[in-house]
Amino acid sequence: MHQLELLGLTGQRRVVNVASVPQRSPFRYPGGKTWLIPQIRRWFDSFAGKPGLLVEPFAGGGIVGLTVAFEKLADRVLLVELDEQVASVWQAILEGEAEWLANRILSFKITDESIAAELNGSGGSLRETAFRTLLRNRISHGGIMAPGAGLIKHGENGKGIASRWYPHTLAQRVRDIGRIRDRLDFVQGDGLGVMRQHAERPDAVFFIDPPYTAAGKRAGTRLYTYNELDHEALFSLSGALRGDFLMTYDNAEGVRAMARHHGFDVVAVAMQNTHLARMDELRIGRNLAWAR
Repeated sequence: MHQLELLGLTGQRRVVNVASVPQRSPFRYPGGKTWLIPQIRRWFDSFAGKPGLLVEPFAGGGIVGLTVAFEKLADRVLLVELDEQVASVWQAILEGEAEWLANRILSFKITDESIAAELNGSGGSLRETAFRTLLRNRISHGGIMAPGAGLIKHGENGKGIASRWYPHTLAQRVRDIGRIRDRLDFVQGDGLGVMRQHAERPDAVFFIDPPYTAAGKRAGTRLYTYNELDHEALFSLSGALRGDFLMTYDNAEGVRAMARHHGFDVVAVAMQNTHLARMDELRIGRNLAWAR
């Protein structure tokens, strides 16, 4: 996605060049937040001091958490993800398997036969599961790994599956994350539960990017394996956090109503998706004065 403009904000109408933002994540991820990184930096600049912890309870591709870790915007970053496949990649990298995974990526010869053999496999070690997950992610339509998602057929410029497999780039991203793993923690589990564990920390901040299934929106059911979420409970919990938070949500009246009920600020962001269709997303927080 590409940012078009921030609705109602002065001086924020310039399109963000996503290519100018460092690409940190090894995933192609539906709903990825690379376009939001300049705003994330502004959010952190608004704090009186460096936060002790950033919690990303619905990490997915983890671009925000990775950026914060690489740029040392917080002392530590905690990524949380429920999906076992996605979790295997974060766990493997952060448990010391980055070099093995990078070498496996570089040595894999991508053919229809090798892909079928790899994706039809099951079980194996954590690092083998992580490699299989990255392979499926990179060659699936839109990076979608939910049940029923298909593989790329034509790819970029008609080059097929291989056009989405950038082994040197992908291996470098894995190695880079491995080099800063001392700044990163990972939990495979429930994001709301982890938020509760850190709710009383005044030095913890939270970037919250849940699956978009609130107010009748069904995109998340197609994009994510784990898409069920009590959105009202998430809003209530966010309001009880001692530290600051920033949410991103699909632009729906039901979401706006929940935000109004809890007294949160809302800013709409006009977006352009990968099919060049115009759509809005919402940023929600206690005080978005830093964005005005």
